[in-house]
Amino acid sequence: MPRILHHSLLAITFAGCGSLVQAQEAVKDAATAPVYAIGAGAQRLPAWLGAKHQRTQALPFFDIELPGKAELSSVDGLTVDVLRGKHWHGGLYADIVWGRTRSDLGPQLAPVVKRINDRLVAGGYLEHEFNKTFTIGGRAIHELGGGGAYADLYADVTLPKVFTHVDHGLEFSARAANAASNRERFGLDPTQATQLNLTPWRPGASWQQAAVQYQIFVPTSEHTGIAANIEYSRLLGEPASSLLLKSFGQRNQISEGIAFVYHF
Repeated sequence: MPRILHHSLLAITFAGCGSLVQAQEAVKDAATAPVYAIGAGAQRLPAWLGAKHQRTQALPFFDIELPGKAELSSVDGLTVDVLRGKHWHGGLYADIVWGRTRSDLGPQLAPVVKRINDRLVAGGYLEHEFNKTFTIGGRAIHELGGGGAYADLYADVTLPKVFTHVDHGLEFSARAANAASNRERFGLDPTQATQLNLTPWRPGASWQQAAVQYQIFVPTSEHTGIAANIEYSRLLGEPASSLLLKSFGQRNQISEGIAFVYHF
C-alpha cells in the first residue's frame, strides 16, 4: 500500500478534530443523522517515534459516521459498534501504526537501524461516556503482519464553547506496548550496537508513551471550518531507557496539525 494512503488513513495530528466536527453537527441532530466530512491540511510530526527532528506533510481528511453502527475516518480509522448502550460503547477497531523510512531515519541511522513499514492494527475497544463532555476508554490491538501489540487508555474532555460557536477539547492518552514492538523500534542487537558505538539493548514490554492533545474547530460557514491541534507526548518505560533514543532522539515529542474541513 502506498505510504501516502497510510498517512491519509491515520492522520495522527488531526486526532480529535473529527469529534469536534461531530460536535458542530450536533446542532443538526447529528445524534441520529449520518455525518460526512472531507478536507485537506498539513501536519508536522516527529520523523520517527522518538526522533529529535520533525517532518511536514500534506494530508487529506475524511470522516464518515453512521451513528450507532460504524465510523471510517482519517482520524480514528475504522470503528464498528457492537455494544451501544446509554453510557457503555464497545466493538471492533482498526487503524494504522506509523513506521519509519530510511529518509526518516537520516544518513547516520538509515544504514544501521531497521526500516519499519506502516502497519494495519486491529482489535477492540470499550468506553464509558459519563456525559456529553467526558468519556474514558481503552483499546487492545495487534499488528497484522507484525508482532507488535498495544493497549491504549484515553480520556476525552469537551471544553465549554468559545464565542458560542467554537468547539474545543482535550484528549489524554497512554499506550503500553509488548516486547516485540519495543524491541523492533528501540532495541539494538550486537551488530547494530557495534556500528553505532553503543551497548546492545533488548527492551521488554512496558508503557511506551503518554500524551495530551488540544483540539479546536472554528466554523467558517454552515458547512465549512478549520480544525487544528497540538499534541505533546513523552516516551516512557523501556523506550525512554533506550540508548538509541538517548543518543539520537529525545523523550519529548511535539506534533501539530491544521485542516480545512467541509461537512455535509
